[in-house]
Amino acid sequence: MKTFVLLQSDPLALQKASEIIIASGLVAFPTDTVYGVGVRADKEEAIEQLYMIKARSAEKPIPVMLGNMKQLKKVVRFISPAARRLAERFWPGPLTLILPKRPNLPVNLTNLPGIGVRIPDHPFARALCLKCGPLAVTSANLSGNPEALNVQGVLQQLNGKLDLVVDGGDSPGGVASTVVDITGEKPCIIRSGLVTGEMITQALWVGTIKNHKS
Repeated sequence: MKTFVLLQSDPLALQKASEIIIASGLVAFPTDTVYGVGVRADKEEAIEQLYMIKARSAEKPIPVMLGNMKQLKKVVRFISPAARRLAERFWPGPLTLILPKRPNLPVNLTNLPGIGVRIPDHPFARALCLKCGPLAVTSANLSGNPEALNVQGVLQQLNGKLDLVVDGGDSPGGVASTVVDITGEKPCIIRSGLVTGEMITQALWVGTIKNHKS
C-alpha cells in the first residue's frame, strides 16, 4: 500500500479522506490531542485492519469519534444525566466518555458493555465524522510506541500501512484524552489527560446544584 499525504488546507483533503473511509480504507488525521487513525465504526473488516496495522491487542477496545451530539445515538443506548453534563461541559474537547453501547455495533469494536466516545475540538476531525458517520479512531502509532504529534511521526511508524495521512501540522494537544467510565453508579477515571479529576468533579457538582435549584 502506498501512503499518500495531503495538506489539511488542500480543498480536496476532506473529500478524499471521506471517500477512502467510506470505502473501508484507513486515514490518519490531526485531532485536538494527538494524530489519530480512523475507519468506519460500522464495518467489522475495516476495524480488523485497524487492529492489524497497529499490532494492537484484540482485547483493547477502540473508541469512537463523533462529529456532533446527534451522532451519539448511533453508538450508545442512552446517556445519563451525569454523562450529559460532562459532554456539555467538555465537548468538543479531550474527554472520552465510556457509555453503554448499542448491541448492533461490530463485535470487534469492543468486547465490553460500554463504548468510549468523544467529540474532538478539531474542525477537520469533526467534519470527517459528519461526512462519514461515527469513526473508530485510535492514536496513529504502533501499539506501545509514542503517539504521533505530526505527520512525520505518523509516517515513521505507519508508512505503507495507511491509505492517506492528512497533514495538519503539529498536534495542539500532545496529550491523549482523559477517559471516564460513566456506566456505573459513580464516574471512574480510566486514563488521566488534559481534563483533570478536579475538573470532572466540579462539572458534576455544579450540574447537580443547578438541577437541584431548578
